[in-house]
Amino acid sequence: MNLPTGLSQQTRQVLAAAGWHVGRKVDTACWEAELTADGFPEIHLAARRFLAEFGGLTVADGGAGVTRAREPFTLRPTDCLGEADRFIEWGEHTGRNLAPIGELAGNSCACAWLGMDEYEEIYVVVDELATFGRMPLAMEHLALGYMPRRIN
Repeated sequence: MNLPTGLSQQTRQVLAAAGWHVGRKVDTACWEAELTADGFPEIHLAARRFLAEFGGLTVADGGAGVTRAREPFTLRPTDCLGEADRFIEWGEHTGRNLAPIGELAGNSCACAWLGMDEYEEIYVVVDELATFGRMPLAMEHLALGYMPRRIN
C-alpha cells in the first residue's frame, strides 16, 4: 500500500533512517549558487522541489537488493561539481534538462552521479546514461536496489 508521498513503507524507513520525514523542507539556495558558479544551468522546478524534500540526505544502506545490490547514495547536488559539461551534453542528447541531485556509490570504483529531468525522472549519469524511472517509483528503485535501465 502506498502512503501519501507515494513511497512504500520500506522506502520510507530507509529514508527516515537518513533523516527524511513527511513535510521535510530544506533551503536549496546555497547549492543552486554553487552549481551556477560551476557552470550548471539554473535547476528546474522539479529538481528544486525534489531537493527541498530530499536534499542533504545520505543513505548508507547496503546489502542485497531486488535486481542489484543496494548501494549508498547522497542527495546533495554539489557532489556533482565539476561535471556540468557531462550533464549538459547528456541533456542535449536526450532532449531533457538534467539537473544534478547527488551521487551513487560514492567513494567506490562504481561511483556515478544522479540527475533528474523536468519530468521527475532520475538518471545515473556517467559515460552512459541509465534511468531509475520517474518519481516516486525512481526513489523506490534507488533505495531498494533495482537495476536502472540503460538508455541508448
